[in-house]
Amino acid sequence: MPGPDAIEIRRETAQVPYRTALDEMAVRNAAIADNTARELVWLLEHPPVYTAGTSADPQELLDPRFEVVEAGRGGRYTYHGPGQRIGYVLLDLRKRARDVRGFVHALEGWVIDTLADFGVESWRAEGRVGIWTLGTDGREAKIGAIGVRIRRWVTMHGFSVNLAPDLSHFGGIVPCGIEEFGVTSLAALGRDVSAQAWDAALLAHFDTFLAKLDTPCPTPSTPSEAA
Repeated sequence: MPGPDAIEIRRETAQVPYRTALDEMAVRNAAIADNTARELVWLLEHPPVYTAGTSADPQELLDPRFEVVEAGRGGRYTYHGPGQRIGYVLLDLRKRARDVRGFVHALEGWVIDTLADFGVESWRAEGRVGIWTLGTDGREAKIGAIGVRIRRWVTMHGFSVNLAPDLSHFGGIVPCGIEEFGVTSLAALGRDVSAQAWDAALLAHFDTFLAKLDTPCPTPSTPSEAA
């Protein structure tokens, strides 16, 4: 079993264009599967972009004011942009529990635990992908998105968390196909959290996240593109 030191942690300070990241992820995913590269956790931000998952409905693209890119991950339309921290997680599940549902659950838990460090209670919601909390209007709102792809048992994509993005940019899509709930951010909830502070808190929970992947499920799931 590889330890955390065998996994590359990359933290970007400059924005990375989405297509550049997508291409690099595909190359790295294949290399990990071929045992020629280390696993990777890549933390970054993108310039404004709408990404379409494998279940994206064109009717949910309301205003394509930014570039629209087919992402190849599970899910529907998602916005990425400045002030939103992305975590791309490329891990080899052949060396852990081959359990896609377990991986997604652990990924959600990693974000939830980190948000708690900043005084934000968040949760999973039955039937709604993502990380949810109470918005400023007292209604549930999405603060984090989850979308993964598993190729040759190596994970791709991961999560995004709204630190302080321009929330009006989400208005060009129906985020993740869910119309009845809004989106929020740490900044909107009164928390001033830098990317550096977020990364540090997230990585402090990294060992716990990895430990959750090391227990095989009694009935392992099969590879899937959907989160």
